[in-house]
Amino acid sequence: MPAQIISGTEIARQIREELKQEIAELKEKHNLIPGLATVLVGDDAASQVYVGQKEKTCSALGIYSQRYDLPGDTAEEELLALIDRLNKDSKIHGILVQLPLPKHINETRVLYAIDPRKDVDGFHPVNVGKLMIGEPDYLPCTPHGIQQLLIKSGVKIEGAEVVVVGRSNIVGKPIANMLLQKKQGANATVTVCHTRTRDMAFHTRRADILIVAAGRPKAITADMVKEGAVVIDVGVNRIGKTPEGKAILCGDVDFDAVKEKAKAITPVPGGVGPMTITMLMLNTVKAAKLAVGIA
Repeated sequence: MPAQIISGTEIARQIREELKQEIAELKEKHNLIPGLATVLVGDDAASQVYVGQKEKTCSALGIYSQRYDLPGDTAEEELLALIDRLNKDSKIHGILVQLPLPKHINETRVLYAIDPRKDVDGFHPVNVGKLMIGEPDYLPCTPHGIQQLLIKSGVKIEGAEVVVVGRSNIVGKPIANMLLQKKQGANATVTVCHTRTRDMAFHTRRADILIVAAGRPKAITADMVKEGAVVIDVGVNRIGKTPEGKAILCGDVDFDAVKEKAKAITPVPGGVGPMTITMLMLNTVKAAKLAVGIA
């Protein structure tokens, strides 16, 4: 029987409705409006789209937003000065610097300059450290979205064999750490595979839950998946264009083949993607509450 489709679009919609109500209550009861600043350096087309989506979502939920579009030749010191101003701005509770940055800017230096209390992406080493010891203020957005997809779809995580394909700082490492924590929605046994893993299929075929963030289109084929597994596909790959010029997207999983074998699977698009922006909004609301001591 074909797999259940885990709709990130629908689950994100549900969470946003809850957030919208919470934001309205914060304004009414505490005169508090969560604020998010987005910073975009250069004119990367995909980044423009992502920042636009974040702006639109802020508006729909009632979050105050400021957008800073800087030219591609902006000096690193100028960007750091902007971050310093935003760190001190009481109306701004979350700061998001859209990646990637131009090559002449030190990405690490920029991310480290953000006040950890306003680091709603969860990339600052203070927040990474808190995640590692199981006491996070903010969970990184895409891994948190993955965890929520599993929880809200009724997937049993505790005791499950989870295999993560990919070891990036943005997805692979944090989701592996989150799912092995001694907490609800976790308590799994986690294996991380990567480009130097020998016989990757040996590991992926053991997975009750397979999370794929490999960055390669259709890297996971049906023969690499256990019958009845839950498959979360994080990949978004552009593999062509329609005659109308619209991008054709696919994930890191061979969806059409794997859905005949899996118990449940996320589509691309419409799976993990909508959850990432929603978790960013959730973190911004939490940052606002932490700032005034009501979290």
